[in-house]
Amino acid sequence: MESMWTPELMEQLAALWAEGHSTAEIGRRLNISKNAVVGKAHRLNLTPRPSPLKRPPTRRVVSTTAPSCTWPLGHPGEAGFHFCGKRPVSGKPYCTEHAAMAYVAPKNQHNAA
Repeated sequence: MESMWTPELMEQLAALWAEGHSTAEIGRRLNISKNAVVGKAHRLNLTPRPSPLKRPPTRRVVSTTAPSCTWPLGHPGEAGFHFCGKRPVSGKPYCTEHAAMAYVAPKNQHNAA
């Protein structure tokens, strides 16, 4: 099987790659598939590019300065997300209001006889 990769085609690939064109654009310009571009670029050891699909996740850091209620209000990642921030009940991570929702006393099983 004869290779479609001529020295001229490999030079064009390397030049377009260095210019920063997408693999799909390089494939269109060279009249070959995107996958052929990716494979040959890999075999030629051209500088790898970060995947547009695998962006590093952005981290949202929420800091507290003193003990405060850690009941979340809203959803992480959405604008306006924050923690309650009121003074917590001693020994608990929540304020009185949120501790009442978080901690439910077990039902009395004394009547089961």
